[in-house]
Amino acid sequence: MAAWWVLPAAYALDRLLGDPRWLPHPVIGMGKAIAVVEALLRRLCRPRHYRVAGLLLPLTVVGGSFALTWAVLYLLAQVSPWLSAAAEAIVIWTTIASKGLRDAGMEVCAQLRKGDLPAARRSLGMIVGRDTSHLDEPEIARGAVETVAENIVDAIVSPLFFALLGGAPLAIAYRAVNTLDSMVGYKNDKYIDLGWASARLDDVANYIPARITALLLFLGAWMMRLDVKGAVRAVRRDAPKHPSPNSGYPEAAVAGALGIQLGGENSYHGVVSFRAHMGEKTRELRGEDIPHAVGLMFFAANVAVLLGTLITVWVNGGWHWI
Repeated sequence: MAAWWVLPAAYALDRLLGDPRWLPHPVIGMGKAIAVVEALLRRLCRPRHYRVAGLLLPLTVVGGSFALTWAVLYLLAQVSPWLSAAAEAIVIWTTIASKGLRDAGMEVCAQLRKGDLPAARRSLGMIVGRDTSHLDEPEIARGAVETVAENIVDAIVSPLFFALLGGAPLAIAYRAVNTLDSMVGYKNDKYIDLGWASARLDDVANYIPARITALLLFLGAWMMRLDVKGAVRAVRRDAPKHPSPNSGYPEAAVAGALGIQLGGENSYHGVVSFRAHMGEKTRELRGEDIPHAVGLMFFAANVAVLLGTLITVWVNGGWHWI
């Protein structure tokens, strides 16, 4: 395992700096690599072979991301173990997005506080795929809360989980899995065969972190004096109804803790889609539900980092700096 300070340093960098534009982000490189590999597979394979070819996407992109990161860190370690550890903290930092998630949600909240619904709709439209031009305040708030809740897993707990298991190389590999799913993991005519393995791998990768996240959110609800019983009840009853095997856990936990109902009808390019309800509708959603969701997100992140640090110390046999 890496030195005990690597994980908290990576998280601290994210909390302070987020994703600065001056820092080249690995996801950009992953996106370009995915596009190149996809184009190559489509050129070399016939459509009837796309399902088999779909296995090559995660093998090349995820495997390549892991191998490249490991090789760079290994070479840096030959120069200085401190240099390698610092680089590992920086790489793990790029896999976390707590500040970006907080900023996106609170931007929507700020516009709602001003009563500027058009601006709130535009801000929400930057972070969701659904149509936002017609939404009222409860629906805008729902979109922001759902985005914050769902991404607690993808943007925070999963990267930290894999960083704990395998350092920066495995954290980067997870981010490659997540990027693949966002680019090719769709059940449409274009990607139903070529993207199936990427989508399935993302489900597998997030399976344990999603359930850990629900436990962290239960603890957060208790510490923040929210409805912890409602959170547990919502997860047990509603999480399995979500179309994703993982996203329902954080969404249902947040909904139950806040006493709100997430899910319902969304419009995508004029086509209405229904997503199963998470939680019970005890009241209408409002803008101030967004900072409460953000608070739960940060609680889960803080505890995850603390537990990861303590596990690292225990496995390494002490507070070793290198």
